[in-house]
Amino acid sequence: MRQLALLLVFAAGLCPAERKYELIGRIVPESQASVSLFGAATPFHTDTLATVSGRFRFRDLLPGEYVVAVFLPGVGEARRTIEVGSAAADAKGRVEITLHLEDSRVVSGEALRGSAIVSARSLSVPESARREYAEAQKRLARREIEEAVAHLEKAVDLAPQYSAAWNNLGTIAYQTRQYAQAESRFRKALEAEPGSFEPLVNLGGALLTEGRAEEALRYNRYAVLDRANDALANSQLGMNYFAVGDLNLGQKYLEIAKRIDPAHFSYPQLTLAEIHLRKGDPKKAAGEFRDFLERHPDAPQAPSVRVRLAKLEPQ
Repeated sequence: MRQLALLLVFAAGLCPAERKYELIGRIVPESQASVSLFGAATPFHTDTLATVSGRFRFRDLLPGEYVVAVFLPGVGEARRTIEVGSAAADAKGRVEITLHLEDSRVVSGEALRGSAIVSARSLSVPESARREYAEAQKRLARREIEEAVAHLEKAVDLAPQYSAAWNNLGTIAYQTRQYAQAESRFRKALEAEPGSFEPLVNLGGALLTEGRAEEALRYNRYAVLDRANDALANSQLGMNYFAVGDLNLGQKYLEIAKRIDPAHFSYPQLTLAEIHLRKGDPKKAAGEFRDFLERHPDAPQAPSVRVRLAKLEPQ
């Protein structure tokens, strides 16, 4: 699941919506790993395998924010938000990133092993439903959203206990701003796999977006207890505390989220700026606005943030 929008540009005679980019990545230290790319704001998912030298690439990407997830068996998973667009790309439309795993907040292998304990209900998902799910992922890689939804809905028709499919449906609903539907589907995913992290943190986010901060708080607290090194969980908990008026705890968890993933797509800097303003510290608020603009110059919020920053900075 996850939030946000895009700014498209002209290039090589193409209209803005047709501009495509290439993401070229390197893992340090060199490691062969499974690499997934998720749309942070729009439904998209594709996978590749890094070479033994730690190199990987994704082609034909639309501009926007993505989450790169690197999984190393026996070690854990590291996630990083990356912005793809004119500000980050070279003249040929290439965006290059280096993932230093020793500097990343890697989800421990122990946590992943715990989440990998498969319930009897999950094991009962028939192969026909798994094929529908796999086809949905192919459709998402081609940004065929309606077709992906149709395959996922068929998957849960075949296997109502298929938590991953319900969660995927909820994520698409959230990204297309159908928040009530997203909430319903995340709840079904949790019913199918109680305690599963992904629908848990996603439900907390959906409830928060719906303005139900008190209800969301118990889910977002649990998510951080489950995965203390997850940027989204910490950011949502920070925003949740801000929403219920606890500025100190809000600041604490938003700063943790920033340390884990400084460019996270939930934009923790913006809520931190609001917290500093409420605490009467415009200098720190301006610092958060500057940090946001450095990391997200093409974000939809960037113009209004520049206006606010200009009002805070000395003339």
